[in-house]
Amino acid sequence: MSTSPLTFRLARPDEGPAVAAFLDAHWGEKHPLVHLPDFFDFYYRPFGPDGPLQFAFAEQDGAPVAIVGYIRANALETPDIWVSIWCAVKGHNGSGLELMAALPGLTNARVMACNNIRPRTMAFYTFLGYTAERLPHYYRLADKASYAVARVVRRDILPAGGSAVLRLLPDEDALRKCGYTPDPARRPYKDLWYLARRYFHYPRQRYDVWAVEECGAVQALLATRCIPVNGTCVLRIVDYTGVPEAFSRLGAAVSRLMADCGAEYADCYCWGIPAQTMAEAGFCARTEDDLNIIPNYLTPPLCENTEYYFFTSEPAAFTMFKADGDQDRPNIRVE
Repeated sequence: MSTSPLTFRLARPDEGPAVAAFLDAHWGEKHPLVHLPDFFDFYYRPFGPDGPLQFAFAEQDGAPVAIVGYIRANALETPDIWVSIWCAVKGHNGSGLELMAALPGLTNARVMACNNIRPRTMAFYTFLGYTAERLPHYYRLADKASYAVARVVRRDILPAGGSAVLRLLPDEDALRKCGYTPDPARRPYKDLWYLARRYFHYPRQRYDVWAVEECGAVQALLATRCIPVNGTCVLRIVDYTGVPEAFSRLGAAVSRLMADCGAEYADCYCWGIPAQTMAEAGFCARTEDDLNIIPNYLTPPLCENTEYYFFTSEPAAFTMFKADGDQDRPNIRVE
């Protein structure tokens, strides 16, 4: 093994084929985010074909030994980023870790996080100074005699009230005119550029975006998907950005959404909103050893609970939701 020093650099805009070739050689299978052009462009070329290609390389003796892709939460020169694809040549895992450590400097990132890390790596990220935790899973059951998707052993339905109103934003123009101003103090800071791209221009999947209104003012934005499955529906809350406390007053509005789409339950993976706030909105916390099964995989349905884990470089004022990073995407296998 070479003892030459590692060098780190950002990918050039024309290195898409080099990224694909490296991952094909070392990932183990064709990665859909690289081999499906619409996904590749959406995640890693957000400013078009002549803009930055959001990958970085670790090189030794002029050859790549590790690669990492990243996703922006905003269009600032000091962005908040999520780590996405991360891969190293066999026997060079240390190179990959050094590349990860170099990534904030290469990208000028304020905050770096990653959604869906392996649980066995959590101790390592903690050792490096990151906050690494389980992503809590919350759910609210509809009042039904039986359930076609969830397996319910303990039928807990919390009271849900609140004065917040949800107003559907049908397109990007409505989003930009609704009166919502993202708070730069939140981490990650999701600006209107990101929110419009993620929820109105996402390939292969449709979202509903709602303005959370109280006393005529927009306090937050909520992103949802209503997923048909087994003759019923599941309401999935995939993102919430705005005043965390306002979520506690969403219970009645979410219950109306559930009724409107015939959902047997609503669920939400999130960190950064206290469990008590979620409970006030009518959401129960699913524990790791829970008797209830609230499936995550729905197309096709898989009757098991799924755990997610994450890390962040800055836990203060930080939230993590299901759709952050490269998650909440269709399950597509590339042959």
